[in-house]
Amino acid sequence: MTARITDADTLQRCIGALPSPRDMKVIDHLDAWAVRWLQASPLAFFGFGDAEGIAITVGGGPAGFARTDTPTTLDLPPTRLDDPRLARAGQSFCSLWLVPGLGETLRINGQVAGVEDGRIGIAVRECYLHCAKALIRSDFWQAAPHPLAAPLTPVQAAARSRFLVLATVNAAGQADLSPKGDPAGALLQADEAALWLPDRPGNRRVDSLRNLLEQPRLSLAALVPGQTRLLHVRGTATLTTDAAARARLAVGDKPPKLVTRIAPAHWTVRDSAALAAAALWPAAQPPDDLAPAEIFKAHVRLNRSSGLQAAMVRAAVAVPGLVRHGLDQDYKKNLY
Repeated sequence: MTARITDADTLQRCIGALPSPRDMKVIDHLDAWAVRWLQASPLAFFGFGDAEGIAITVGGGPAGFARTDTPTTLDLPPTRLDDPRLARAGQSFCSLWLVPGLGETLRINGQVAGVEDGRIGIAVRECYLHCAKALIRSDFWQAAPHPLAAPLTPVQAAARSRFLVLATVNAAGQADLSPKGDPAGALLQADEAALWLPDRPGNRRVDSLRNLLEQPRLSLAALVPGQTRLLHVRGTATLTTDAAARARLAVGDKPPKLVTRIAPAHWTVRDSAALAAAALWPAAQPPDDLAPAEIFKAHVRLNRSSGLQAAMVRAAVAVPGLVRHGLDQDYKKNLY
């Protein structure tokens, strides 16, 4: 394999410059929009890790299974997690929250404050809305529930998967969870030695890819929408712009700009009680009072960045209809 990426500057040049509005969408607490999102969410993916590595699990149940009592705290019921043993006090925490019918997802990051009295307490450090591209590419909410097929090997599960979450952690132990989606066969490909994961156009924050440059150990969970079986993978990653690797993961005539090669240390396929409890499919209508464009705007206003550029961004997103139009155009023209 050639064209390996080994530094952050090369990575950012490959992906493209980070637009300021994308960086300004991050806030350091749970605002009213985030609380309402949590109330409507029956499913979340969780990453728990430190500088040595990261593990991933799923939580699910009735909408609103998590509780937040203050803007900087989040409580998770261990009984709703597939593997609550992964959570330990002091660990870095990352999460991705889904609401049926909505393509956008809510990301909440922080630290495990404690595990006691039937709760996993989280100190919130970051909160922001993630774009809908992964769920659009995977046709996530268009799926119908269907019975699980005969047991699959990890290679077979990888070939059929259309959606995954990737958990990474940097050298300082700060964790990140990123959604990925594609048609079956274009999301993950396996050969005798590795899994191959493309990087599609997104918000260009590249948090997970930067983490992998610092600390290459990762975890991922992949699925077929409509099913409650997960492919779990732990391994080490290498980033590459190798032309052959990119070409094999092209969608239409559009290859990804880079590919992550994953050398699995452990991979297995197992049923998820949390995913079953969430009962995602057929998807319900999304709540009328959750408007992703308004959430993006609110978070830009709440972001603590100052200066002329920040003021210009806030003025731009205040233009009526501009954010919604921008999202619609991005989802239409920039999926691949």
